[in-house]
Amino acid sequence: MDRVAAVAIIDTRGWVTGWSEGARLLTGHPAEAVVGRPAAELLAAELPAKALAARTGTRHGTVALRHREGHRLDLAVTACPLDGGDGRPAGYAVTAEPPGVTFAAQAFEQASMSMSVFDLQQRYLRLNDAACKVIGVPEEGLTGRFFLDTVADTESNRGFARHLREVAETGLPVRYESFAAAPALNREHFWSLEMWPLRDASGTQTAVALAAYDSNEQYWARRRLALLNEAAAHIGTTLDVVRTAEELIEILVPRYADFATVDLLDWVLGADEPPMVTADDVELHRVAYTSTRPGSPGVAVRVGETQIYRPPAPPACALREGHAILSQAGEPGFRAWLADRNERAPQGARFREGVHSMIAVPLRARGTTLGVAVCVRLAHPEDYGPDDAVFAEELASRAAVCIDNARRFARERSTALALQHSLLPSGLPGQAALDVAHRYLPCGSQAGIGGDWFDVIPLSGGRVGLVVGDVVGHGISSSATMGRLRTAVRTLADVDLPPDELLTHLDDLVTHLAAENGREEVAEIGATCVYAVYDPVSRRLTLATAGHPAPFLVLPGGDGAELVPLTAGPPLGIGGLPFEATELELPEGSVVALFTDGLVAHRAGNPDGADDELRRAVGASADSLDALADGVLKAVLPDQPGDDVALLLVRTRALGADRVATWDVPAHPAQVAVVRQAAGEQLAAWGLEETAFVTELVVSELVTNAIRYGEPPIQLRLIRDRALICEVSDASSTSPHLRRAHAYDEGGRGLLLVAQLTQRWGSRQTAAGKTIWAEQPLPDA
Repeated sequence: MDRVAAVAIIDTRGWVTGWSEGARLLTGHPAEAVVGRPAAELLAAELPAKALAARTGTRHGTVALRHREGHRLDLAVTACPLDGGDGRPAGYAVTAEPPGVTFAAQAFEQASMSMSVFDLQQRYLRLNDAACKVIGVPEEGLTGRFFLDTVADTESNRGFARHLREVAETGLPVRYESFAAAPALNREHFWSLEMWPLRDASGTQTAVALAAYDSNEQYWARRRLALLNEAAAHIGTTLDVVRTAEELIEILVPRYADFATVDLLDWVLGADEPPMVTADDVELHRVAYTSTRPGSPGVAVRVGETQIYRPPAPPACALREGHAILSQAGEPGFRAWLADRNERAPQGARFREGVHSMIAVPLRARGTTLGVAVCVRLAHPEDYGPDDAVFAEELASRAAVCIDNARRFARERSTALALQHSLLPSGLPGQAALDVAHRYLPCGSQAGIGGDWFDVIPLSGGRVGLVVGDVVGHGISSSATMGRLRTAVRTLADVDLPPDELLTHLDDLVTHLAAENGREEVAEIGATCVYAVYDPVSRRLTLATAGHPAPFLVLPGGDGAELVPLTAGPPLGIGGLPFEATELELPEGSVVALFTDGLVAHRAGNPDGADDELRRAVGASADSLDALADGVLKAVLPDQPGDDVALLLVRTRALGADRVATWDVPAHPAQVAVVRQAAGEQLAAWGLEETAFVTELVVSELVTNAIRYGEPPIQLRLIRDRALICEVSDASSTSPHLRRAHAYDEGGRGLLLVAQLTQRWGSRQTAAGKTIWAEQPLPDA
């Protein structure tokens, strides 16, 4: 049931002359008990002296009445003078609002949010105190005025009027948010607005009510949270220190700052660990900056240049104190920073006006300071506040962890790369059997340096060992494992093991390494390898593979490159399966390309296409092996290889009959003098008379040992290569051992003399027995 207005008519004497039904319902007094009596008899407290002396329409304070049942009623009353015809009032119409209406009016007036009422033509009818404070105009100056006549002509104000008209025309409420200026607040605020229709008792729409809540703090809090979420996804996408700093700058400008810089300490950009003690004047390197102005005209220090911040400048204080420092225009620290900055800046890049607030925040990760970020506001009207400092520290903390991760990755990569290069051959040994070209490219991805390696190993008899391998995984551990395997291959090659036997021993080594490291799966420390031996005398290439890609072979005058037909063995570390060797006789000038799978790994989805691409590149014509190696890498590799790449190209040579002399030796002691004389004659034919004495002595000792302790057939061979090689072969598999003869021993000094007189010596097993060899340097070496 709708409330009925409580109205009383009081004459100039203060007597009640009229009493409405609403007055009866409100006070409990019927009209017959009140009319004709003084109004003062209804009061529960003394009436204010000027309670009825106000003008029409003016609201007054509360008046205390006594209810018929005895309790007190505090009512807000309004007195309207009644015209007596002679210009003087004949009485007053006093209207009292029921308690519920009074509370509603008080709530409207005292609400902290801005509340207004408009008629259906967008004219002000009523405003509360909060609305008047926001607008900066009292209620009397706005009542009855059209809304758009009281505000500036902006898009947000036009939208406000459009929504008022929409509610008036449709009768439906509207709720929306707007970023608009408020005249009395001197800056834009974010507002949550709600408009709804007001209706009378009959349901007819009479006005439009508005409530506007200043949600500026909540808006900026949401914006800061959104920036933090965005930063989590966009900062640290690479393991590059400079790029990470640039990503931080991209988050800050323009939404948080108009100008921002990131400066890092010198050691962060290098491979050093953080220094133990830092001075107050610390030199920093500018790594990133940006501005809302095109071309960043306000920058004083460019990328790559150094900057020194000194107290009381906020960046220096932030570095020293370890937390964000706020500074506003006019403060000593702000003036010091601005003066130092303008002193360094070119004339056209100096900040003259508009810079009103800045914040400097240290970049700290894991308890270590890495640098400082500086944010400056020019176009942003709001100064930085405490909430901005909390946000800056949170954002800087996340960015600093990403920068530190990138720094640590760069340091580990640098260490692994240095280790890798130290373990790879810095220069290949001289030999006459092959022309060699090699390339090694470290991995360009975030996975880190791998365990690829290659080697060229001179063997006895002018032969050369070729090896290319790849250790599973990336990083320092893979490089260290690679170094151990390369050393093992060289050791096994030095005892002249055939390729298949060498891989068998290498497989055992990988299995033992896995066991030493407590790996449950041997494959975790596995590797692949291809090992080949080329003999320039027989022009034979013998090779075996352990899970490694087969080499490509280009024959002179051929139609291109073809894969060497190999029997593929298992990767190293699997164990239990044999390795098989393949032997090829190659014409002189053949090109063999050994490589790791990094050359074709980027085409993992199309391995056949990758092999065809590599085949064409290897088979292409080139002026030299080095030019061919460069052409292969350029043809098949992307700009940033996803894995390490090792490439070894060799072109075969042959030692002709004019450089090799061979004699079959009957197993009789008298033949020692015969072969000694034949060897001397051959040396004379080669012009090597200076080596005759030593060579004849070596031939005598080796042939004598073969006749005495070996088995026929016996063969002597002299090879003129980069050194003079003397080889004696027999059918016995028993290898000689060097020993020191005692004073009264009649024998045991032969091999000791050979070892002393030659550059190096040794023995190797052959399919028919063994070969003992010794090398002497040539006179012109």
